[in-house]
Amino acid sequence: MPELPEVETTCRGIAPHTEGQRIQRLVVHDRRLRWPVPAGLEERVKGQDILRVERRAKYLLMRLPGQTLLWHLGMSGSLRLCSPDEPRRTHDHVELQLASGQVLRYHDPRRFGCLLVFDGEDLAHPLLEGLGPEPLGPDFDGDVLFRLSRGRKAPVKVFLMDASVVVGVGNIYANEALFRAGIRPDRPAGRISRERYLGLALAVREILAAAIRQGGSTLRDFVNGQGEPGYFQQTLAVYGRGGQACTGCGAALVESRLGQRSTVYCKYCQR
Repeated sequence: MPELPEVETTCRGIAPHTEGQRIQRLVVHDRRLRWPVPAGLEERVKGQDILRVERRAKYLLMRLPGQTLLWHLGMSGSLRLCSPDEPRRTHDHVELQLASGQVLRYHDPRRFGCLLVFDGEDLAHPLLEGLGPEPLGPDFDGDVLFRLSRGRKAPVKVFLMDASVVVGVGNIYANEALFRAGIRPDRPAGRISRERYLGLALAVREILAAAIRQGGSTLRDFVNGQGEPGYFQQTLAVYGRGGQACTGCGAALVESRLGQRSTVYCKYCQR
């Protein structure tokens, strides 16, 4: 599933080619995404200028005059720029035809993503309300994690993946950050000290920043705006490596499930 680094990579990849461009035409080949593409959206955005492309959590926000297009890549989605004569693939469900001649195509084999619209440029859409701070922004640090964790019995990995605590720390990067911080993912969140949360917040920042530099992780379908895969998966220390040797101590990594998600850790290096 595209997580924060993949969405940020997409945002940075398409922004230079779409900002300042006029939408000549929106073509919807299949409205049956996670939520149906709104009826009449084609006429609503025709001729509108794309002012900015931003990211909030795992959502892409395409700012138009007085309204915002909200994209989510779902489990298998991607946005890529292509020429208009490039053949449309089976799961290319939506395309924006731009005045530059380029086409921005939304590809989603599993159709768990979305394209929605709301008025204005604030973050009042129901999907954006109640979200926690950005992990790479100034409002996130170990003190935030420590304060919000008090009294929580949930495993720290589940706590870290809670979007009301901090956004965008999906399964891959939660595994990696906890390993780097030396914290067992199944420890109760409320029983971890402030000092260790300071280390965890730093690990989250380092892991996400490194993933963005390498274009995110491509485990299945993800490609960036130019159709290229990410490479961070080549440096993963624990995720997807259950049973393999720990890079820290050489012991076999343990694989389990927490919150119905695959969890891998070292029972010696993480405590």
